[in-house]
Amino acid sequence: MGISVSNISKSYKKVKALQDISFKVKPNELFGLIGPDGAGKTTLFRILTTLLVADKGTANVAGFDVVDDYKKIRNNVGYMPGKFSLYQDLTVEENLNFFATIFGTTIQENYELIKDIYVQIEPFKDRRAGKLSGGMKQKLALSCALIHKPKVLFLDEPTTGVDPVSRKEFWEMLKRLQQKGITILVSTPYMDEAALCDRIALIQDGEILEIDTPKAIVKHYPKQIYNVRANNMYQLINSLNAYKFNHSVYPFGEFVHYTDNRADFNLKELKMYLESKKLSNIEIEKTEATIEDTFMELAK
Repeated sequence: MGISVSNISKSYKKVKALQDISFKVKPNELFGLIGPDGAGKTTLFRILTTLLVADKGTANVAGFDVVDDYKKIRNNVGYMPGKFSLYQDLTVEENLNFFATIFGTTIQENYELIKDIYVQIEPFKDRRAGKLSGGMKQKLALSCALIHKPKVLFLDEPTTGVDPVSRKEFWEMLKRLQQKGITILVSTPYMDEAALCDRIALIQDGEILEIDTPKAIVKHYPKQIYNVRANNMYQLINSLNAYKFNHSVYPFGEFVHYTDNRADFNLKELKMYLESKKLSNIEIEKTEATIEDTFMELAK
């Protein structure tokens, strides 16, 4: 049971949140929607989960139309919104029982599906949801989204504000859920998480920039990238931006990622230029393109 989106557009007055969006998610695929805040990810998720109606275009989820079959879709999908949306005053167990009752099921009936996740929060089953840590809230929200055994799972920025260890655990849980036959559409602003998906769509300002596997998207990067480092990062960025042959310049961790306009780029010439700008401890070396590099290039 996959997802099909065809020419979806949505505006809020003069703001175009989505512009002619089209893509398909295959059954049992882990598909990532990658883009910064404000790119249109949440609006698209709300349309696909029948919480919002598009201005134009059509979409099908698990074989059902998002407008005509909205009730059937709600019974067949799990949705974990970006903002923690469970009842803060209810305990962990009360939240799970509440969502199970809404869908006419019980925790026991679908326990096998949520077991790997629930065992981690079961010791805190009598604690109020509002008192849980970020990672525990995330696991509870995922358990509630899975309690009715959905065919398709929508996760809107599930790891935002969560510590690195919990982020890693969460993606391991997603891989296990995928093995159980669930189709997963996940959005994230973290480019490193994109590599964990089967395929990804890069989205910016309501438009899809590219769709492919993470490896294929990285291979599309057109230029050689160089890691550049010096004693003063701020001055280094300004100097590279002022260099007449620069194609792109942006910070990347402890380095600056630099690409040059020339086919016959001379590394020594760039180093001499930076030394003339009173920079020292200059290091320049080749590096591999990342998904973030590709996104920055496409978003220009």
